[in-house]
Amino acid sequence: MRHRISGRKFNRRTSQRVALFNSLAKALLRYEQIITTLPKAKSLRSYVEKMITLGKKPSVAHRRDLFAKLRDNNLVSKVFGSLAERYVNRNGGYTRIVKCGFRSGDAAPVAVIELLDRDESAKQNSGATAVATAPRTE
Repeated sequence: MRHRISGRKFNRRTSQRVALFNSLAKALLRYEQIITTLPKAKSLRSYVEKMITLGKKPSVAHRRDLFAKLRDNNLVSKVFGSLAERYVNRNGGYTRIVKCGFRSGDAAPVAVIELLDRDESAKQNSGATAVATAPRTE
């Protein structure tokens, strides 16, 4: 029985799973919108929202905790600066997940996860491709 067991394992060891979420969180915080599989996006949501909530409570200990996960001073200052100001009146729910079909190679469900009220210029600098919403005809 799986009583009170939460989280997905993604068929990875713990260190690999932590590294996966750290890199996905870094990409989401940097570009404010990423494309990934639906289960990864759903698990990433709580991971990133806890980081943003830490950023809303400025202290040296919270800054060090966030740096231990992100390992990037620019992202830590972004979370404690612009993102904390953007979400100061919002109590959670900083991300949005939009389903966008299935991947062509393995038919995995794909989703876009993005920060609410995101900065449009952050995506333009990422070089990310746009998601096609129209179905393909062959």
